[in-house]
Amino acid sequence: MRPLEVVVSGFGGQGVLSAGRLVAAAGLLEGREVSWLPSYGPEMRGGTANCHVIVSDEPIGSPVLNECDALIALNAPSLEKFESMVRPGGTILIDRTLVPEAPARSDVRLIAIEASAKASEMGNMTYAGVILLGALAQATGGFRRDSFEKALAEILPASKHALIPEEMEAFDLGRTLAGP
Repeated sequence: MRPLEVVVSGFGGQGVLSAGRLVAAAGLLEGREVSWLPSYGPEMRGGTANCHVIVSDEPIGSPVLNECDALIALNAPSLEKFESMVRPGGTILIDRTLVPEAPARSDVRLIAIEASAKASEMGNMTYAGVILLGALAQATGGFRRDSFEKALAEILPASKHALIPEEMEAFDLGRTLAGP
């Protein structure tokens, strides 16, 4: 299987780094090689944040991506900055609630989901990233649902484990909204 190379980007506080960790943890639980490289501005919450995630069946030579298969953009500046990194034929997933403009490219698959609006309806804004991760899993086949659920149990503190059923509901919503 070809490696899954993803950039997740948005403002600090949106769960960008956690989203990347969850993808990496899901891949690790599947026995695959993984890399998670976080990057964030000095402001942290409210500043820019992104991470490069690689999930592969082969050893990973470098955690730094110059190109990627998929981009999750949780805000417009992230789309503007990273859309050129997506390989032709790749996938760009955007939170349509916070990214009003579609990318200019026609050589990629666009999945635009009002993730923040859906998360707000669910009563927890942190679910926006999880919705987009469900869409990523559906669009790329890069990690399985059961691995993601186990990753939540590993990554989330025990005090948040009661939220896992709702997190999985958000994940499944994203899978549905991504389409076939």
